[in-house]
Amino acid sequence: MILFVSGRTDIVAFYSNWFMKRYEEGYFDVRNPFNPKLVSRININDVDAILFCTKNPLPILNDINKIDKPILFHVTLTPYHKDIEPNVPPKGLIIEAIKKLSNLIGIDNIYVRYDPIFISDKYTLDYHIKAFDKMCNLLNGYVKTIIVSFLDNYKNVRKNKSVLKYRPLTEFDYQQIGINFSRSAKENNMTVQTCFEDRNLVEYGFIKNDCLSHGLAYKLTGKKYKTWKARKDKKCNCVELVDIGCYNSCKHMCKYCYANFDEDKVNANFSKHDINSSLLIGQIEKDDTIKVRIK
Repeated sequence: MILFVSGRTDIVAFYSNWFMKRYEEGYFDVRNPFNPKLVSRININDVDAILFCTKNPLPILNDINKIDKPILFHVTLTPYHKDIEPNVPPKGLIIEAIKKLSNLIGIDNIYVRYDPIFISDKYTLDYHIKAFDKMCNLLNGYVKTIIVSFLDNYKNVRKNKSVLKYRPLTEFDYQQIGINFSRSAKENNMTVQTCFEDRNLVEYGFIKNDCLSHGLAYKLTGKKYKTWKARKDKKCNCVELVDIGCYNSCKHMCKYCYANFDEDKVNANFSKHDINSSLLIGQIEKDDTIKVRIK
């Protein structure tokens, strides 16, 4: 199996010590988000590779050499300020962390996500074109692949509409993003792709690929995997991933986040985190049913 760390929260940024402790102890317990009394136990011996997804890789950099599995990193880097991403570290620090990470794990194993794009009076089309070009220039030689996606109509997005102040993208917006992003990527020895979007922008130079394709998974592990059923309705063809995170537990508090939709619950969950627990949030309870996740 391929471990996903994580699409539900930023484990690398806020729970790296817990992750490394669980890794060393040999297993993770994960509550089913739709059936909380059901807990999956994931043994490290059954893990073939790990995909880390984070906005801040700094907390885990010193522990990378302790992980003896093939690893990939997706680092999300967007040009928004504190009004949109209240607790994300300064982007200059993240740029430097990406460079260090690239040197540690290799340029082929790190991807940058410019995700999500939305346009407003503050974050204009021209603003994004300039920000993307600057990012590509700074990361030339450290990153080969940029993954782009657009703002989706999640619950949290609707709740924060007055903060985001986004407007619908026009065909002209897509065209200019496609043309300019493709040019910036090419000039800096990178490719750019979308992430299971209806508009993949291939007509403007984007490549068509998956975030974690069957080909890449096979290259990493020498094994074949099922397609991720949970995302089939979104036309995603990525391999199946096993997420060890918990919704409503990321302290970045980004206003567009799909995994956080209740900031009070985020704070409550964060207070229940125990580095010595096998669960990310809370403890195993007497009436929990624990089932070992099979490969």
